[in-house]
Amino acid sequence: MSRIHAKSQPLVVRNANFRALWISSTAGILGTSVAAVALPLIAAVELGASDFAVAALSGMGFLPWLFFGLPIGALVDRYRRKPVIITALSVRILVLLSLPAAFWLDRLSVLQLFIVSFLSGLAAVFSMLAESALVPRAVTRDELIQGNGLMTGSAASADAVGRGLGGWLTGSLGASNSLLVQVAASALSLGSVARLKVQEAKATPPARPRIFRDMGEGLRYSFSTAPLRALLLTGALWNLGGAILVSLLVILVVRTLGESGAMLGFLTASTAVGGTLGGLTVRRVAQRWGSGTVWRFSLLPAALGYSSLLLMTPGWGMVPGFVGLFVAGYAISMNVVVSTSFRQRVCPPGMLGRLGSASRMVTWGMLAIAGVIAGLLVDAVGVRGAMAAGLAVAFLAPAVAAFGPLRGIRALEDLEPERVDVPPPAGPRARSM
Repeated sequence: MSRIHAKSQPLVVRNANFRALWISSTAGILGTSVAAVALPLIAAVELGASDFAVAALSGMGFLPWLFFGLPIGALVDRYRRKPVIITALSVRILVLLSLPAAFWLDRLSVLQLFIVSFLSGLAAVFSMLAESALVPRAVTRDELIQGNGLMTGSAASADAVGRGLGGWLTGSLGASNSLLVQVAASALSLGSVARLKVQEAKATPPARPRIFRDMGEGLRYSFSTAPLRALLLTGALWNLGGAILVSLLVILVVRTLGESGAMLGFLTASTAVGGTLGGLTVRRVAQRWGSGTVWRFSLLPAALGYSSLLLMTPGWGMVPGFVGLFVAGYAISMNVVVSTSFRQRVCPPGMLGRLGSASRMVTWGMLAIAGVIAGLLVDAVGVRGAMAAGLAVAFLAPAVAAFGPLRGIRALEDLEPERVDVPPPAGPRARSM
């Protein structure tokens, strides 16, 4: 096959390593999306948990990012990433199996939901950081936006299918039994990663452990430039406000509006459908208008889309929510792609795991905090009042993006500093697999 013909093929077809990461990521998102619908429904319907518990549960899976993101990122940079992903996925499968098993034995409890959600989230920290650090090794730097766009678009498609499937399965098989889909999806991810053949450098054995120094380097690098700080602050504000709304959605739809779990699944799937379109079109949009322009203005329509949730009423009154969440998903997807691609372009290869962990500790840590805040707010001001408060915080993100230090920047690539290679942290010698 000629080189010109090979380059004309889609990235997923011509690049086996990227294809393996793409399949793994897509399958993982599919299973996670089923669980995102099933877990709160198990708490709200099967176990009759309080509003606070239902809201807080949505953030439990992100709590490990807040507590352990930094040290795990440092560890990911010490070891070869493929074995890390395989180990994390294997642990996750075993943990997830405990929920349907407990349901069959009539031993399921709200406490177990919280524990499994936390442990599953902890395994996801390892696998996602290692997977993200491998993407720049699987594609060229000029293919990063294309690759991340495909990953984001496919993840959004899997999210849409998973949420719709989760809503249907919870009604037909029961919410607890539907979690078997996530187990099967994790097994598919595991099999795909096993076929990965990315070359990874061996780590140098350390004279002594320097985990705290490595953590500090990643955190300092995340705040080292104005562009990185702007991306971090905007992402944190958006995740905090947006997650307050999303964590209360199950209470609004199922308990306040009296709709079914299937309606909840299809409603949240509309976000993912929009995200699919955003991920698949972001490359062309960024080429036309500039990645900086896309990043700066994409969160405004996303916030306006989330506003539609406050307009929903039973029956046909759910339509504004479907439209608004589709728009939000489209805009969020493009923002995520250009942000991730910029970080991967500027970050030295030896610090990718630490940069990813530090960034997500701040931004995804907000998702865990948002669940607790939402639980407190819903008890104090009701579900719609709590969602309005979350919306007010979410609107701060596009304001910071539009009027912050990156105003007027057309292309984020123009801000790329001269590359300075940073060696990987000294760690135990990793064996090849």
